Amino acid sequence: MLSSYFVYILTNKKNGTLYVGVTNNLKRRIHEHKHHTYKGFSAQYGLDMLVYFEIHNQVKDAILREKRIKKWKRTWKLELIASTNPDWIDLAKDWYE
Repeated sequence: MLSSYFVYILTNKKNGTLYVGVTNNLKRRIHEHKHHTYKGFSAQYGLDMLVYFEIHNQVKDAILREKRIKKWKRTWKLELIASTNPDWIDLAKDWYE
C-alpha cells in the first residue's frame, strides 16, 4: 500500500503571506489550519487558504521538497502557485461543507 505525503502552501489572500508545510493527511491538516487548532505562524497571520499542493510517495521526498521551497525566493513561490492556480482559489473551500 502506497502512502501519500503532501507539500502545501497556504496564504490569507492573493499575494499575501505564505506558509509552506508538509503532512500525510492534507484534509485533516487544512481543517486544523482553518480552525486554528494550533497557535502558531499560520494562526497568527490567518493563513487558511490552500493555494498549492503536491503529492509525494516518500516522506523523505516530501520533507526535502518542503525545505527547498521554504528557502526559495518569494517570487519563485508566487510563480509556483500561479503555474497551477493563477486565480489563487482556495483549493479546499468545498472540503468541509
